[in-house]
Amino acid sequence: MKIRVGQGYDVHKLVEGHPFWLGGIQIPHTHGAYGHSDADIICHVICDALLGAANMRNIGYHFSDKDPRWKGVDSKVLLTEVMRMIREAGWEVGNVDVTVVLQEPKLNLHIPAMKTCLADVMNIAEDDIAIKATTSEHMGFVGRKEGIAGFCVALIEKEFKV
Repeated sequence: MKIRVGQGYDVHKLVEGHPFWLGGIQIPHTHGAYGHSDADIICHVICDALLGAANMRNIGYHFSDKDPRWKGVDSKVLLTEVMRMIREAGWEVGNVDVTVVLQEPKLNLHIPAMKTCLADVMNIAEDDIAIKATTSEHMGFVGRKEGIAGFCVALIEKEFKV
């Protein structure tokens, strides 16, 4: 068995009145992440971690913010495409571990629904998806509630053929 790991990082500005998509679900809140797509930071960091592990560059390379096809796109579409790409190359997801840094809202109640949604999109077990949320203790752009940050580590694997 051959294994690889990749990591993803992303940030987005929070905008008042904008829908807040996170982990494939809409979170009720006064502010939402803003970006070229729906700005679902969890989907984005998972995509980048998987692409990095498979040595396939990054999300911006495959889904440029200069391309109008991706304007406002549901990030689950991007994650579905990344899963197709890595599977086509012979890789399978071992697990993903996501950390979201956000001052508010609190996310713990939403994590089970996010895991269910992402497991369905990625066609993997919920147990292979870890999502954790933390704050920045009121420091920096996250602490001032201006933005959100996310990190992901992913493990992929494939049969090693001699």
